[in-house]
Parts: sequence; structure tokens; C-alpha cells
Amino acid sequence: MSIPGAGRPLPGFYAVIPAGGAGTRLWPLSRAAHPKFLHDLTGTGRSLLQSTWDRLVPMTRSICVVTGAAHAGAVAEQLPALAAEDLFVEPSPRDSTAAIGLAAAVLVRRDPDAVIGSFAADHVIGDQQVFAAAVAEAVATARTGLLVTVGITPTYPATGFGYVCAGEQLDVPDAPSALRVTRFVEKPDAQTAAQYVAAGFRWNAGMFVVRAATLLDLLAEHQPALAAGLREIADAWAGPTREEVLERLWPTLTRIAIDYAVAEPAAAAGRVAVVPGEFGWDDIGDFNALAGLLPVGPDGVQVLGDAQSVLSPGGRAMVVSASGRLVALLGVEDLVVVDTPGALLVASRERAQDVKTIVDLVRARGRADLL
Repeated sequence: MSIPGAGRPLPGFYAVIPAGGAGTRLWPLSRAAHPKFLHDLTGTGRSLLQSTWDRLVPMTRSICVVTGAAHAGAVAEQLPALAAEDLFVEPSPRDSTAAIGLAAAVLVRRDPDAVIGSFAADHVIGDQQVFAAAVAEAVATARTGLLVTVGITPTYPATGFGYVCAGEQLDVPDAPSALRVTRFVEKPDAQTAAQYVAAGFRWNAGMFVVRAATLLDLLAEHQPALAAGLREIADAWAGPTREEVLERLWPTLTRIAIDYAVAEPAAAAGRVAVVPGEFGWDDIGDFNALAGLLPVGPDGVQVLGDAQSVLSPGGRAMVVSASGRLVALLGVEDLVVVDTPGALLVASRERAQDVKTIVDLVRARGRADLL
């Protein structure tokens, strides 16, 4: 059986990859100058950004990447097939609405009927064909004028993700799985998360598919100043005044996530749909999540990096080896050891979510060179 969207481009579909964030819970491996999306965290030989590009290429007309000025060079180097006009460089971080909205405002001028799909640069997808089929359904649904999210089927009651609550099934040709979204809910506590999973809620992975014109209309309705600023920047994008307009307007744009700016109010008005994502997904939010993706060696140790630099005659741990030094472990259990030039992290797996507090302490000590 052929799978819709697998191995062939979807007409009029443009992928947008927001490539930002420092991934502070993966410090000291992920740092501001070299964040997690530029790293190979799965041992495939491709960075997370490159893997995202690889899975989107077969189904899109073109791919745009939105990133900060500090990472533009590294992004271009890792993605040699990325056209110069499809690299959107932000002067400063203004959160996801400005990033995705900028791409939408520019792309709608290239193609008024463009459907865009936003997919983070640092996520891991399991079954590529099932992912492609879900995106194809999302694109078909977006053509009806709805904002569409891909809701991940939960594998456990996570407290680190938001959730999507779905209602009635929609009658959309080529999208038999599409459901109307009734609401988005924030990251819950453990008991509430278990209730959400039991009730059939899905994880909100921040994947949005929508007509570029529809997104701009929603922005104009719910964030009019932000929408007007993005349209003015887009008007100047292909001309000689781009840098002047960017420098003047970009810092004035409201800093807000697209979930709050558009998705939640649109869902309250019945204008959001969800397509189930059954393909396996992880955002590698911390070292505990990373450990779930790495194979366990015969000595009970999981290694990312140079396995020859790890010696473990007894014990269980995850080791990220990036300094070239020998890491020797003896009689330890459930540790995370991250050895990088300039910084060494040793933590218990159960405290992996708290690594951000170490980053805050490093910042408070004025050690910007380690961030």
C-alpha cells in the first residue's frame, strides 16, 4: 500500500525549520555558540538539523531555515543545499511567532497559495513514512483554512510537554484522521498528565501546518502590531532596505510563542485541527531523554562520542565524551557524565531535568565563556 506524502513532494508545500534555542538542559554539550540542533545526538553521523532536513526534503517544494545571526554560518555549512534566499537570519531572538511569521510573510509573496509547515530543528522522528503520511494529512487539512498541529501519541504521562485535546472528526478529503482541537493545555503535574493520557489527549510537539496567508490573518486578528511589523519587513525583504527595516522593526516585535499568540485563541474559535502522530517522537529535552535513544554497551554503559575514551569495568552510566580524555567509571549507577573541553558535568539520571539550574549558576558567576 502506498503512503500519501511518502517519497514525493506535496504541491505548494514549504517547510520551515526554526533553528534556535541553546538546549540548556543538555549543557555543557549544548551551548549558546553550538546548540543541540548542530550536534549529532543519535550516532547517525548527521546532526539533528541535518536529520530534520533529510526527512523534509522528499515532501516539500523548498525548505526555509530561520536562525540567529550567531548560527547562520554553521547552518549554511551543515546544509549546503539550502539556497541563500531560504536562510532567514534573525537579528535577535524574538520567540517562535516572529520566526515562523517572518517565513510566512516572505513565502506568501513568493506563492500566495503556499502552505507552510513548521518543524523544529532538534527533534527526533521514528518512522519516517508514517511521519510523511501525517504531514500529508496536515497539508490537506490546512488547505481548508484551518491551523493544523500534529499531535503526538503519548508513550507515558509526561509532565514536560503541553497537551492537545481533540473533539469531533473533520470531513476533509485525503485527511481521514483529522480532528478538531477543542483546547491546548499547559504542562501538567504527574497526576493530571496521567488523566490526560487516559482521556486520549496528545502531546503538543509544536508542529504546525497552515496556509501562510491564514497564519498572517490569524496574527492580524490576535497580534495586530506583530503582524504589521512582519508584513513591513517582508515587503523590504528582497530589496536594498532589508537590513535597515530589520534593524528598526525587529526589536519592536512582540516576543511570544506561537502557541499563545495564535494556536490557543484560534482553538477557542474552532479554527484548529490536529492530525495524530503515530511515528515516534522525542525532543531530547535532557540527558535522561538522550539516554533513551542510545544503545547500551556490553559493559552497561551508553556512550555518545568516542567510545574508546570510556573505561568501565563495572557500573551503569551514560557518558558523553567530547574532550578526548579517558573517562573511567567504577561501581557507579545511573550517572550522566558529560566531559567537554572546559566543563565537566556529573549528575544522576533522575536529576537530568535540573541541569538548567547549573547553567543559571554558571551565568551568575559570570562565566559566559562556558555558556
